[in-house]
Amino acid sequence: MLKTRVITAIILLAIFLPVTLFAPVGAFGALIAFVVVFAAWEWARLLKLGGAGPVIYALVAAVALVASTRLGTGVEEPRPLFQAAAIFWVIAGPYVLLRKPTLAQGAWRAFLFLAGIVVFVACWHALVAARMQGVAFVLSLLLLVWLADIGAYFSGKAFGKHKLAPAISPGKTWEGAIGGWLVVMIVAAAAAFLHAFEPTLYSALLAQWGAVRTLLALTLLVAFSVVGDLFESMMKRQAGVKDSSGLLPGHGGVLDRIDALLPVLPLAMLLLG
Repeated sequence: MLKTRVITAIILLAIFLPVTLFAPVGAFGALIAFVVVFAAWEWARLLKLGGAGPVIYALVAAVALVASTRLGTGVEEPRPLFQAAAIFWVIAGPYVLLRKPTLAQGAWRAFLFLAGIVVFVACWHALVAARMQGVAFVLSLLLLVWLADIGAYFSGKAFGKHKLAPAISPGKTWEGAIGGWLVVMIVAAAAAFLHAFEPTLYSALLAQWGAVRTLLALTLLVAFSVVGDLFESMMKRQAGVKDSSGLLPGHGGVLDRIDALLPVLPLAMLLLG
């Protein structure tokens, strides 16, 4: 299992890293579009859409993405789209985690099919907009989520005692979430102090919001990375599956890798708008 996981990670890095670092924005956007369409396919599967339904839903997401913009440079940030995605995560996200409605039936299912299109298209636009601000900027945005996740994992292993959401994801703890937040704060402070690789998400927030509000903004983003992770965990739990799919051997599915990014991306771009 570990060998498979490592091999998959190496292959993914070999594809995504050169495209992110060196390819034109259009090529980066095309690659992210490919990822988003597969994530939409998994979203439909978790909502128990049978037969060819998930494929059709993925095609609808692809058409919506293409209709929203062209895959290339000169893309304008669609703030209304970011706002719609942010409203979903700020209102529906916590509500679902607290009340735990059945997501794959009735009105919730229909709502999540519609909301999913908005979420995935907003994800694409946010990543492309971040890439247009520079390689360091988009990497710093991704790094925030990765650091929060890694910090939470190791802090939870070392200190975790109080369950964060036992009915949804029993492995997550409050100590882990706080540890992830601390790691993000430390790295952001170090990057700001050293003025490393600017412009980054951290330097942009600091310039626009000042130190105290930047701390609050980063705290908000870390918190919603947890919301995104738990939201997908709940979808999987209700669907009775461990992973969103088997597309990435050893890692699960695409949604398993980007769930925490889905709320963070539009929120980050709105904070800098």
